Amino acid sequence: MKHLDARTLFFLTLPPLMWAGNAVVGRLMVGHMPPVLTNALRWMLVAVLLAPWAWHVLRQREALSRRAWYLAIIGALGVGNYNALQYLALQTSSPLNVTLIGASMPVWMMLVGVIGFGQRVTGRQVGGAVLSCAGVVLVMSQGSWVMLREVRLVPGDLLILLAALSWSIYSWLLVRKPAAMEGEPDWNWVEFLWLQVLFGALWAMACSGVESAIVGTDHAWPADAQAWGFVAAGLLFIAIGPSILAYWGWGQGVRAAGPTVAAFFSNLTPVFAAVWAWALLGTAPQWYHPCALVLIGAGIALSSVRPANAPGSKTST
Repeated sequence: MKHLDARTLFFLTLPPLMWAGNAVVGRLMVGHMPPVLTNALRWMLVAVLLAPWAWHVLRQREALSRRAWYLAIIGALGVGNYNALQYLALQTSSPLNVTLIGASMPVWMMLVGVIGFGQRVTGRQVGGAVLSCAGVVLVMSQGSWVMLREVRLVPGDLLILLAALSWSIYSWLLVRKPAAMEGEPDWNWVEFLWLQVLFGALWAMACSGVESAIVGTDHAWPADAQAWGFVAAGLLFIAIGPSILAYWGWGQGVRAAGPTVAAFFSNLTPVFAAVWAWALLGTAPQWYHPCALVLIGAGIALSSVRPANAPGSKTST
């Protein structure tokens, strides 16, 4: 597998591991805090945590002013929109539906690449998408077509589709930067992520203001000190794991393997959700979990391996 060495595999496996935990914690926080406010507080906390290592980039005023529009777009798509839509979806949609619909990510990534960036889709990638999605369906159906038939679509499912589209555009913009970004400063991953967070947090806070204006005081808050402690712990986890660690891994992995191949790793999320359930709840994995892992892994392998003499085999797209 020329394009997926151990380092790239680590970077692309870390995000779905964190996202699985995010889905669990996000669902548990339903009823404790408004969803869009949860997203805003999450990214404000991330901004504070990363500031000691990245605040000095604000001195580069000319470089930032030239690239502000690009940072605003990727901040809104990857930090503001995606996560707010996910938390909103969890208000009405089940983790089953959210993860199942999230399995469409490789398809969206391909479509965005073809329509927006002139990317050519190969037969291997289509076959990989089918195998990968089959693995997700196997997990979510628990190996039973009866359970799969019981899935019903709700308004939150549409929000997850919009979130997947937002994330796909964000991922492509990470590697196909506009001409204005040429010769960008030598920002490391912490500095670049922090700038995304700053712009994304502004968008998230604005959306939270709209949420507050619409909902008013008719929303849930923690009822006691124990509930507040749970919310604080949940916010700390989603700020460090699904935010800092996952975005770091995703950014590095997308640059190494390309958005289309990276998208297949997102389908590891339901498998890792079973791992979280096993570790935290004592729920043992079932026979369909390793089977799904094999299908998803086969999809990743099929989509990423190219013949040694194939055009562009030395670079990933």
